[in-house]
Amino acid sequence: MYEPQHFREDDPTLLAGLVRAHPLGLLVSAGPGGLLANPIPFLLDDDGAHGTLRAHLARPNLQWQDLATVSECLCVFQGPQAYVTPSWYATKRETGRVVPTWNYAVVQAWGRPRVVEDEGWLRRQIEDLTAAREAARPEPWAVSDAPEAFTAAQIRGIVGIEITLTRIAGKWKMSQNRSEADRAGVVAGLTEEGGPADPVAALVGRSRP
Repeated sequence: MYEPQHFREDDPTLLAGLVRAHPLGLLVSAGPGGLLANPIPFLLDDDGAHGTLRAHLARPNLQWQDLATVSECLCVFQGPQAYVTPSWYATKRETGRVVPTWNYAVVQAWGRPRVVEDEGWLRRQIEDLTAAREAARPEPWAVSDAPEAFTAAQIRGIVGIEITLTRIAGKWKMSQNRSEADRAGVVAGLTEEGGPADPVAALVGRSRP
């Protein structure tokens, strides 16, 4: 990933926070069949130097067979993103020397994958993933709400993936290379278009060159 120093993010708390807030990662592997990429929901555990990702794939998704043969895979997590028009920049009015851009936050994580077919591991995986996504609902649904025979059949149709992370990188491209006046214009423009809670506006407001 291209990472100019002013966009690079190394804070492990921020990196983990983005992964947990945007858990649908793009799982990329290069096996005997070539490059494969699938969007997969992940859980991030804190164990290990950089954490461990857990997920499951449908058994007919043959990427799990490639993951069993490789020593490394890549997971990409896309956070908030937005187009930035040069019309928001004070510099446009001053010199006109401006161009459009795109602001975004992204995390890339590399690690060694392990294929898991243990029924107990798989049950814990789907229970943990469900609990993570249902917790904020007024009446959370749980795996135990489904008939046991149905759940057991579903578990037989999936394969687990555990990725021990060896490297993780973040890029917060949030107008850090612009002047304070330009950055204020970006925040105002994004807020006008997306509302007071616009996530990119909030990140631009917090980021510093």
